[in-house]
Amino acid sequence: MRTDVKFTVLQRGFALHQTEYEEAAIRVLRSGWYVLGKELEAFEKKFASYIGMQYGIGVNSGQDALILAVRALGIGPGDEVITQSNAYIASVFGITENGATPVFVEPDAFFGMDADKLEAAITPRTKAILPVHLYGHPCNMTKIREIADRHNLPVIEDCAQCHGSTVDGRKAGSFSTISCFSFYPTKPLGAFGDAGICLTNDAELEQKLRMIRFYGSRKKYVSEITGINTRMDEMQAALLSVGLDYIDEETEMRRAIAKRYLTEITTPLVKLPEIRENTTHVYHIFAILCEKRDEMMQFLAENGVQAGIHYPIPPHLSPCYAFLGYKKGDFPVGEYDADHQISLPIYAGMPDEEVSAVIAAVNAFRG
Repeated sequence: MRTDVKFTVLQRGFALHQTEYEEAAIRVLRSGWYVLGKELEAFEKKFASYIGMQYGIGVNSGQDALILAVRALGIGPGDEVITQSNAYIASVFGITENGATPVFVEPDAFFGMDADKLEAAITPRTKAILPVHLYGHPCNMTKIREIADRHNLPVIEDCAQCHGSTVDGRKAGSFSTISCFSFYPTKPLGAFGDAGICLTNDAELEQKLRMIRFYGSRKKYVSEITGINTRMDEMQAALLSVGLDYIDEETEMRRAIAKRYLTEITTPLVKLPEIRENTTHVYHIFAILCEKRDEMMQFLAENGVQAGIHYPIPPHLSPCYAFLGYKKGDFPVGEYDADHQISLPIYAGMPDEEVSAVIAAVNAFRG
């Protein structure tokens, strides 16, 4: 009998801690206070402490977190921000929504920014470095931070997929001037809707980020600077606080699935993900590479496995960035990843029999 496997089933994550989630939701509903209240304040402190940063500023998405981070650093037209050629488009939007120009470097074998290629991309117009921790494996932040410090450049970490991963014993998100997290429902720590956060150790940046997220105001109706409305609501903060209590437990669930994939997928037709020394992976995405991706995707679908692709179009080739003048072949490593990457199902609460079904289907592919 065939086992049909969805890419993710969010209800299973909810069911793991259903009583606590429901209690948190009822608490917020009964409080009568739904925006910028005690739940958000408590979660901001709790999550910042978990990552190892001093201040948290909750916003309504990871995308807005990136936009606010670039804006708070005073980066705008005529400035450059370095990111990687295989980043998700949202990472680059954080740059261009502020009028700045993205400059791309290639990824390394772990899908993160290739630190060995970073320094060559720095110009007098460079105002920040924005590494993206794709799939749950962090970039080589120790080296990136050393280069940034040598050139007196701020670092903005895009941590949308790596909640809890570490480099040299420090959590991703603790190496930067500002780090940005998404809490989209599928993330290692997911909300029940959209939510995000900026983290920083700089008190002045903290105040600026808080002002930008609330119409440029410290005090209601007094806009000292131009700002926007991007606030994490009390409901999401309360639910995320419950999830944060179990984030390490759920990470171990994904690592157990990843261990099975790494040991039981034996076909030579796919390249399995690797882990850099002194780095931990939280497996938001289990990313494989396959030369015959289209055929593999079709085969998996025919055999009841819903896989994904992250991401089929690298940002420099996206139609919205045609004005930047890039062409196919400019960043062959990032383009190769875009053409060959497949994401296998992996999430907390995924049943063992479904993991077995994925393994069997991948191994059965003959190209």
